[in-house]
Amino acid sequence: MPLKPRPFLNQQYNTWCSHARLGWDVLREKGPGKVTFWFIALAIGISAGFAALFFRKGINALQAFLYGTEDVQHLHSFIGSLDWYWVVLIPTIGGLTVGLILHNFTRDARVRSVGDVILGAALHEGRVETRAGIASALASLITLSTGGSSGREGPVVHLAGVISTLVSRRINASGITGRDLLGCAVAAAVSASFNAPIAGALFALEIVLRHFAVHAFAPIVIASAAGTVINRLEFGGLTEFALPTVGDMSFYAELPAFLLLGLTCGVVAVFLMRGIFWAEDFGNFIQARSKLPRYLRPAVAGAILGVIALWFPHIIGVGYETTTRALSGDMILHEAVVFAVLKIIAVSITLGGRMGGGVFSPSLMLGALTGLAFGLIATGVFPTMSGATSLYALAGMGAVAAAVLGAPISTTLIVFELTGDWQTGLAVMVAVSMSTALASRLVHRSFFLTQMERRGIHLAAGPQAYLLGMFMVGRIMRRPDDLRAANQETCWDLIGEGTYIDGTATLEAAMPIFEQSGAAFIPVVTLKPESPPELLGALFHVDALKAYNRALAETAAEEHS
Repeated sequence: MPLKPRPFLNQQYNTWCSHARLGWDVLREKGPGKVTFWFIALAIGISAGFAALFFRKGINALQAFLYGTEDVQHLHSFIGSLDWYWVVLIPTIGGLTVGLILHNFTRDARVRSVGDVILGAALHEGRVETRAGIASALASLITLSTGGSSGREGPVVHLAGVISTLVSRRINASGITGRDLLGCAVAAAVSASFNAPIAGALFALEIVLRHFAVHAFAPIVIASAAGTVINRLEFGGLTEFALPTVGDMSFYAELPAFLLLGLTCGVVAVFLMRGIFWAEDFGNFIQARSKLPRYLRPAVAGAILGVIALWFPHIIGVGYETTTRALSGDMILHEAVVFAVLKIIAVSITLGGRMGGGVFSPSLMLGALTGLAFGLIATGVFPTMSGATSLYALAGMGAVAAAVLGAPISTTLIVFELTGDWQTGLAVMVAVSMSTALASRLVHRSFFLTQMERRGIHLAAGPQAYLLGMFMVGRIMRRPDDLRAANQETCWDLIGEGTYIDGTATLEAAMPIFEQSGAAFIPVVTLKPESPPELLGALFHVDALKAYNRALAETAAEEHS
């Protein structure tokens, strides 16, 4: 007669079956979703990597065609042999072409760049403008090919954002998913542009998403690795810059010098950022006073750059040849100082003239020149206590770039990956920390966040400041047919006192009115020219606070998940 199973074993068997069914349900509902998301991240990484690769090769091909040289890496040396009218004419025509593209395909004739990607991550669920983004990428490609003095990382990052936006719209991604996909695209684009997988992933987390949430780390790393593979399939494992010597440093004796170098680079970075913003404001002023058509503004900037390039061709393009010379110590003090000053002027003209491009590559060049000039002085004053001038150039390159981007971690790593020199970490870290700390006190934390601040978007202050701008008053108000609607007679009394708000405004405009009036609700109206306001409903203070608190909670949950 068969033995009956014991009650204890039977209970354990049922428990194990229950756990197995639960595990299968979790795997079916959540596991495949995550795996699918990682495959999507991989696909976006490959797409963004190819976009960055084609953008880079497109610049080289167009540059070689226009200037008539196959060796675009040494374009500055070749320009001196061209007739003067070609040097002026090429950037002028390039600027005119850029102006026509932006005039016809963007609403404000402005190139989209990294700041717009950060804005998309913060306020638009990881989406960026697609039509304007594609036009901006084409305009920046022409700018960098025809003599604009800017970098290629800005347009590449936004182009990657366009790719992730198209995918997010296709799959109807939520805010968190859309932002993660945007981070994947950015990481792959940076990695493919500079052969820097670690820095690419941290760039996306530190600059674009502005948090280091665990849930975003794995897909961003996958995408970053994919972008790097694409770069290395084309260019191999070579670094962007080859240093002639390994940095040698007398640690205790030279550390104060690198502290001073960091402060110097912080000041230089602020001059660069404020120079760009001043050029933008001056360009707006001149354009308004002269009634210059907006499509001619980049052409004027290109003509000015062409005239400067007649004497100083190093301002043309990204400037890797000059950066390599600075890192190699192949300059005298006078050259390094003059080239640095002229680079600030050229970048300001390029971006202030709305020709397009990024600021990262120019900040690398400016930092290398600043570091070299500082190193030449330091080694001249204290020859027995100082190492190689190339070490100062390397540290300066990281220090200026970190201050401009407001990203000390990813910038430090990208400098190491660009040069392949990991033995000078202490010098670079000291200089980067000092420059970032100083520059962040003099601007709104970084170039990109200061750009947003100038547009009235307070990203630098954190979510507690910019989240209010996400909510339209018209979406939160209570309409007159609502069961909890405000008394209309009281609403009209408040309107007569001047206490009301337009239906198209945001909570950022509404909250100060609540504080000043002390009212429980504010009438929401439609304002029309030469017509009395039309009552749409009422915004209650408690509803505004609930929406704001909910957004803060969701942001905190995302950043700590």
